[in-house]
Amino acid sequence: MTTASPELIAILKRWVNATVSGDGRTVRNLLSRDLSATYVGSARHEFISGRHLQDSIEAHIGEIRNIAVDDPELIAHDFGGTGWAVSQCTLRHRETGNTTHWRVSIVFRLEEGIWKAHHVHSSFSNDDHKIMSVNHNAFNDLVHSARDIDLNVGRSGSATVMFTDIVGSSSLAEAIGDARWTQVVNAHVDELSGAISAAGGRLIKSLGDGTMSTFASAGSAMRAAQGIQRKLASQTEEPRLRIRIGLHTGDVIEAGDDFFGTVVNKAARVATAAAPDEILVSDATRVMIGGAQDFIFADSTEVQLKGFEGSHMVHGLTWQT
Repeated sequence: MTTASPELIAILKRWVNATVSGDGRTVRNLLSRDLSATYVGSARHEFISGRHLQDSIEAHIGEIRNIAVDDPELIAHDFGGTGWAVSQCTLRHRETGNTTHWRVSIVFRLEEGIWKAHHVHSSFSNDDHKIMSVNHNAFNDLVHSARDIDLNVGRSGSATVMFTDIVGSSSLAEAIGDARWTQVVNAHVDELSGAISAAGGRLIKSLGDGTMSTFASAGSAMRAAQGIQRKLASQTEEPRLRIRIGLHTGDVIEAGDDFFGTVVNKAARVATAAAPDEILVSDATRVMIGGAQDFIFADSTEVQLKGFEGSHMVHGLTWQT
C-alpha cells in the first residue's frame, strides 16, 4: 500500500527551489547516477540519459535566472524502495512579470538509503525561453555538455565524427506517450551502438533523439552510416523511425570519454542539413576516401551551416542496395 511521504515532499521542495534559483549543483546531486536515469523536458531536444546526464542538467538549470514560484502544489508517495512526486505551480519572471504553468513529476528510488531521482519529466504550458527570458543552450547540441571541461587536458588527433538524429521525434513521442517513447529511443540507441562498434567506431554519447560517435577512418564511418540506414529501412515494427546522418572529419580533442572541437560542431551541423533518410558527408570526409569505388555519392551541394561562415560543400552518400 502506498503512503504519503513527507520525506519526498521535502526533497521535491528542494528540487523546485533549486531549479528556479538556477542551482544546478543541487539538482545534480538529487539525481541518480545510474546510467538508465532519464530527464525529459518540454522541448524535443530536452531528452537525456546516460553518463552525461548530471553534467548536462547542471548546465541546463544553471541558465535559469530571476524566477519566482507562486501557488505551489506538492504531492508525494512511496512504496517500499520506490516513490513518486508531482509538483505544479506558476512560475513568474521577477523582471518581466511573465508567467507560465510548470509541472514536474519525479520517480524516486532508494539508493544506499538515500532517495534519488531516477526519472524526471518537466513541462511548461508556454515557450519557456519567452517566459524566463533565457534561451536554453545546454541541451541544443550534444557538444554543449562539454563546455565546462578544461580542453587542455585532452589529447588531439584526427577522427571522423558522426551525428544521427531521429526525424519527427516530437510527433512520435506525443503519439505513443513518453513511457513508450523512452523504450523506443533506448532500443534505437542500443541498435546504433552495436552497428557503430561492429564498424570499428565508438558511441560517445546520446542526448534525446540524437547520438554522436567517432571513427578512426572515414570509410568505416560511412559504412556504419549506410548499415544503419539500411537496417531502419527494413524495420517493420512501429513506430518506424527515420533518421538523418551527418559526418565530418578533422582534428578533435579527446578528454576522458568525450570529444570536442570545431570538427564536432561542424559534424552536428552537417547532420542538421541532411534530409530524412539521408547521409550527408562533408567535403573533408569525402576527400579522405579518395577514388575508392566502395561508395557512391548522389548529390553534392553548398549549404550554410549555423555557426560557420560562408558556404560548405556536402555530399549525399547513397546507401540503398
